[in-house]
Amino acid sequence: MEHWKRIIELANGYFSRGEYIDAREHYLQALALSRVLFERWHDADEAVAAYVISHHNLADVHLRLKQPEESAEYLCAIHEHLLQCLVDPRMTEELRQACLRHSRHSYVELIQFTTAHGDTPRIRRVLRRSANQPASMLQQQALLHEGPSHGVH
Repeated sequence: MEHWKRIIELANGYFSRGEYIDAREHYLQALALSRVLFERWHDADEAVAAYVISHHNLADVHLRLKQPEESAEYLCAIHEHLLQCLVDPRMTEELRQACLRHSRHSYVELIQFTTAHGDTPRIRRVLRRSANQPASMLQQQALLHEGPSHGVH
């Protein structure tokens, strides 16, 4: 996880200096590493957070590069992945719970994106899928919405 954090810090430095291509390359490296860590890291919440942050940072950099379509794809991809993990029996309960907690943030990011940039057919499908989650998961998500937001970027 420390290697992932160093890559993110380096990418964030490029991003803050407006060097978006270099930032994107490092965010892609971070995404690849977070994908490997996702089911293997001992702290499920850290692993899911790294994966979500990697996607959201790529979405942010693509917005700066004036590529909202690519940004939307990253936002959709992470939210869909989290939703899939919620119902995947191969995932540990700890990992599913972490995915549920982080799906709150990925859902909010999609809503904010549509407000600022409009929606796409994929975004509509992803949001509709969120609405069709089993009632118990929706109740859990509602409880999570009441808690403080974790700034993940």
